[in-house]
Amino acid sequence: MIPSFLCFLLMFTLVGVLSAKKSRGTKQDYYLASNTVQPWLVGLSAVATNNSGYMFIGVIGYTYVAGLSSVWLMLGWISGDYLASRFVHARLRDAAPRTGEVSYAGVISNWYGKRNSALQRTMGLISLSFLLVYASAQLVAGSKALHVLFDWPIWAGATLSAFLVTLYCIAGGIRASIWTDAAQSIVMVLAMGLLLVIATSSLGGVEQALIEMGAIDGFMSWFPSDLPLPGVPGALLFAASWLFAGLSIIGQPHIMVRFMALNDNRKMNQARRWYYAWYVMFYAMATAVGMLSRVYLSDAASFDAELALPVMAQALFPPVLVGLVLAGIFAATMSTADSLVLGCSAAITHDLLPHNVERTSVMKIITVLVTALALLWALLNSQSVFSLVVMAWSGLASAFAPLLIILCLGGKPGSGVSILAVCSGLLVALGWRMMGWHDFAYEGMPGILSGLLILCGALFLSRRREAQLTQPL
Repeated sequence: MIPSFLCFLLMFTLVGVLSAKKSRGTKQDYYLASNTVQPWLVGLSAVATNNSGYMFIGVIGYTYVAGLSSVWLMLGWISGDYLASRFVHARLRDAAPRTGEVSYAGVISNWYGKRNSALQRTMGLISLSFLLVYASAQLVAGSKALHVLFDWPIWAGATLSAFLVTLYCIAGGIRASIWTDAAQSIVMVLAMGLLLVIATSSLGGVEQALIEMGAIDGFMSWFPSDLPLPGVPGALLFAASWLFAGLSIIGQPHIMVRFMALNDNRKMNQARRWYYAWYVMFYAMATAVGMLSRVYLSDAASFDAELALPVMAQALFPPVLVGLVLAGIFAATMSTADSLVLGCSAAITHDLLPHNVERTSVMKIITVLVTALALLWALLNSQSVFSLVVMAWSGLASAFAPLLIILCLGGKPGSGVSILAVCSGLLVALGWRMMGWHDFAYEGMPGILSGLLILCGALFLSRRREAQLTQPL
């Protein structure tokens, strides 16, 4: 088990280190791979970064508890993601070379060529804060799996992941991250597929598995039984809120930078096809495995639900395949952690500091420091992976998605109203979560809507004033 696991880790590390041969030694190359990434690499990398340890640990743990109703998370998330990609991705890719910026916040802040330092620093600070939280969640996810299977202390898995991420991020920047993501995404799908097939077969087939899941009280209900709003209204709100969770992808710097690195904007549809084919397949398998885990591990009160997958793998697989599954989990956490670390580094070097950092050696030092901070946060963390990821995901989306949507529509909001929308969307989402209302509706929905309302209202008033000024006396 340990040899196969270490073999896969070595493979990922070598892929990342070898990418250094393509490095051009510039900031454009370190953060955007000089816009030379092929569509299939963009697609597979975005899938690996998006799904991460959240899918192996968080989603499977949530499905273990929620049952069939968790399918709305999958359907809503992928549908919202697809709608956003049809409208935003190509426009963002076009804006990157036009602005000359290498960070997500930099591109949005300087969308029309006029530098907006206040907005860029605001977005950079939010990016840094939430991407650090997100990165720590990935380190926690990987360490949980190692703790269950190898009985390693939590700090050991998190430290190992942080070390490997640092190694190949320093070697090749975003290119190393994308290359390893592609390899990791293949292992992730292979591991999840094997677990699904063997788990179903051991129960006697699909029909018998459905019978056993149906015997669990409330497990096969289409909607959660504890929705605050009863009946159809509550069910529709629950489903619609997860559509906003998918749309939230456009507010995730670590994912959108993959599409910004595409070698030709005319190939965006190719990148999307790779992305969604892999994404739908992997998410569907993860949901099915999460439901099967409830049959195998029926005593829900006896262990952490987020450990369902590694525990089930240990019960069903021979040691070699357990190593493969563990490598898949660890690969997923690293594929996102490295992207988040680079996103934090870009936020510091190009959004927050008064002068952009041009030397890649300084960028690499900051990358190491960011990884150390994420590791420290992971070791001190007491929240679940699912909770941390959803909080970070919704916070980033509520802050950034409304402004990006308006920019893609051709709007030109001023600096003050843009900052107001960014901060208001974030505060609404955090307030919604603090009130506990996220139990019946994803907090990114009110966050995004509030930001859009502010921006649309400001643009409406601005155009109305312009119309009044142009009217003859």
